[in-house]
Amino acid sequence: MAEQEEDFSSLPLPDRFSHKNWKVRKQGYEDAAKIFEATPDESDPAFRPFLQDSGLWKGAVADSNVAAQQDGINALCAFLKYGGQQACTRSRSVTIAPIVEKGLASTRAATKQSALEALLLYIELDKSDPIIDDLLPSLNNKQPKLIVATLSAFTAIFHAYGIKIVDPKPVLKALPKVFGHADKNVRAEAQTLSVELYRWLREAMKTLFWSELKPVQQQDLEKLFETVKQEPPPKQERLLRSQQAAVEAAASSGQQDAEADDEVEEEQPQEIDAFDLAEPVDVFSKVPGDFHESMASSKWKDRKDALDGLFAIVNTDRLKDGPFDDILAALAKSMKDANIAVVTVAANCIECIAKGLRHGFAKYRSRSMPPIMERLKEKKQSVADALGAALDAIFASTGLSECLEDILEFLKHKNPQVKSETLKFLIRCLRTTREAPSKPEVKVTAEAATKLFAESVEATRLAASEVLGTLMKIMGERAMGPYMEGLDESRKTKIKEFCDAAEVKAKDKPKPVAPPPKAAPAVQKKPGTKKPALGAKKPAPRAATPQEEPAPPPPKTATKSIPSKLSAPKSLVPPSKTGLQGPKKLPGPAGSAPSSTQSPRRNITPQDEDTAPIPSKLSRGLAGRSLARPTDTSASTAEPIAAPLAPQTPSVTPAERLELNDLRSEKEHLIRTNEDLRTSSAKMQSQIHELQNQNAQLIEDHTRDVLSIKAKETQLVRARSDAESAEGQCQRLGRELDRLKRELKRLESERSPGGSIYRDHEMGGSEHGRNVSGTTSERPASAAAAASEREKGQGDSRSLADSKEMGYQRMARNYAVSPSEEKENEHGANNGEKAGRSRSPVKGPSAPAPATAPTGRREVSGEGESWKRAAEVTSQLKARIELMKAKQGLTKR
Repeated sequence: MAEQEEDFSSLPLPDRFSHKNWKVRKQGYEDAAKIFEATPDESDPAFRPFLQDSGLWKGAVADSNVAAQQDGINALCAFLKYGGQQACTRSRSVTIAPIVEKGLASTRAATKQSALEALLLYIELDKSDPIIDDLLPSLNNKQPKLIVATLSAFTAIFHAYGIKIVDPKPVLKALPKVFGHADKNVRAEAQTLSVELYRWLREAMKTLFWSELKPVQQQDLEKLFETVKQEPPPKQERLLRSQQAAVEAAASSGQQDAEADDEVEEEQPQEIDAFDLAEPVDVFSKVPGDFHESMASSKWKDRKDALDGLFAIVNTDRLKDGPFDDILAALAKSMKDANIAVVTVAANCIECIAKGLRHGFAKYRSRSMPPIMERLKEKKQSVADALGAALDAIFASTGLSECLEDILEFLKHKNPQVKSETLKFLIRCLRTTREAPSKPEVKVTAEAATKLFAESVEATRLAASEVLGTLMKIMGERAMGPYMEGLDESRKTKIKEFCDAAEVKAKDKPKPVAPPPKAAPAVQKKPGTKKPALGAKKPAPRAATPQEEPAPPPPKTATKSIPSKLSAPKSLVPPSKTGLQGPKKLPGPAGSAPSSTQSPRRNITPQDEDTAPIPSKLSRGLAGRSLARPTDTSASTAEPIAAPLAPQTPSVTPAERLELNDLRSEKEHLIRTNEDLRTSSAKMQSQIHELQNQNAQLIEDHTRDVLSIKAKETQLVRARSDAESAEGQCQRLGRELDRLKRELKRLESERSPGGSIYRDHEMGGSEHGRNVSGTTSERPASAAAAASEREKGQGDSRSLADSKEMGYQRMARNYAVSPSEEKENEHGANNGEKAGRSRSPVKGPSAPAPATAPTGRREVSGEGESWKRAAEVTSQLKARIELMKAKQGLTKR
């Protein structure tokens, strides 16, 4: 066995990769990985056999022995890692399918990890599209474990590279079929992949597959998405080779800070728009042929139906570009429609078209925007919201520069409602624009807003303040200072509040970015090139000064040296820029070279030599503070030139340097303290403004509460008065009821047998007969009228006097009836007629005279009938009382 192993190790790697013995293959995989790691670069000869015959990797990845397969995938990872892009492009066509079938679906965790690493390396070296295209067919595999492994690989790929490197559209389109799989593990892994995609895409991912899921699956995903919403935006965890090279190049050139800023800017628009993922839809084939005829109809219902159909067609995420001229012309004409329902649907259609076309809608802006802004005079909130949404969509498809002209024009509109809504639209534009307006645009906008402060409507003035505050947030306080000069302090405070509360997406970038690098080299060139020239030219004007002509007397020179120091800083400005080394270089050349290079006139006079050391001493005088030295230097001016060359000690002593450092530190401390005080003052000022606003709000709330309390008290007083009046009316009705009851009792007592009724019956027959004959003709009419009133339930409430008089008349009629008439009435009651309500009149002379009837018989019959009539009268009175109560209750209500 030992000899065989030695023979196997001596075989070339390609032969060992295809050997029948799995141990030989395994050892060959391990040796190949070690060789790849030891190669110096991608062009090493060790990669050549595997680049020429990429089929070797297909057998290594799909090795029948699981132990050898693991080492084979590891060898592939080393080949890709050190072989570069050429190793990737040559081998991926034959290795992706075996990696999915044998590697990702392996039972060994290490093999799965190595297979996934190989896929990530393939993407890192080149691009992701070929890998995704090779992985998607595995989702249609019959084995659920392969589908689960593929979905897990997709999740890891998106987690590592994000959606900017890997296109999510193909995967999103395949998700509905995976969610409908019968295996629960497949559906669970699909949920995991959906959550990972939601981390990157958010709500935009729902446009492609959400409608194809079951409601239960949508609810489960929504619950999983809730946890993701709280997480910060994801970042790309693994870089491509091209990105790694860019980072290394930036690090070597010192551009890391610039890249960091770019990365911060790129992280802000992390959420992908649904427009980028959606497929464009052709709507012209779906628009009905009679659309324009319906829009020209005189019936608003036909126009609204046509617009509803158009809205259902264009209400999609993305529209295919085409000739929308006629459609938008009809929609713009609908803005003038008298029916607000038609206007609302037309605005919704314009909004959908603008969102679906995006930048393609810019050519239709001029014909759509003015009619919408003209219709802003509509006060109904639903219509105003629809028009505002349409304007926002138009602005998103164009920009602030294109829309600003129309906005400023409508700010001059005579209708206050149009001005107010236009200002709101301008504020939304300033908040959402990503490009800061130019200086001319800021000027015209600020001037237009300032003019609106003279408006009588408070809402318009507040909106103008908000426009200026939003502009200040974008451009800065310094840029907006000229437009704030003529305003009141209260107005400035309001604008400042709006500025602090505004949230904008655009910022005015600082301009002086390029000049500083250009100025720095210019400063460096001056000390090196122009220093000698300046040193040679400066002494010349000093020698020509009139102070040196009367120099012979020594005391005068001492007195003249002092003013020369006072005037020296004007001539020593260039040497001070070069540092403290200037005075050291000047004396050396002054003793030899400069004396010969200067003009002959200056070499003849010895006063020129005296002026040479003056700059060195004056340079020391710049650092020093006392004026005592000039007396010493004036005395030493008559000495040789070697005297000023002797003191070459530093011009600034250590003590002075320490003192200078202390003064600088104190200055910095004072500056910081001043800045802190300013910051604290600004904070306190903002707190004061906030407290003032809170106080004003509390006062307003208190006033509102007081007014509401007074209104409640007024309502309570009114309710109490109503209750008292109702109570008094109830008491009056109760008294009336009691009086009617007493009247009823009195009438009953009068109908008693011992009453006066029977005494009336015992009167003379002729007189009694006359009374009866006189009243019989009146009784049927009155009884019929009373019966009609009771049956119909109508009539007004009568006064008590009328009711009493009527009662007496009825009683008189009842007791004046003859016995024959009583028999007729009794017979009529037996036939269904109501007793006491209708009585038949006496017909003809055949009726017996009441005088001929015996008195006893009449009393007996009258006594029986009187009780019946008394009961009838009682029931009638009760019915009338109930009717009066009902009528009074209705009038009270």
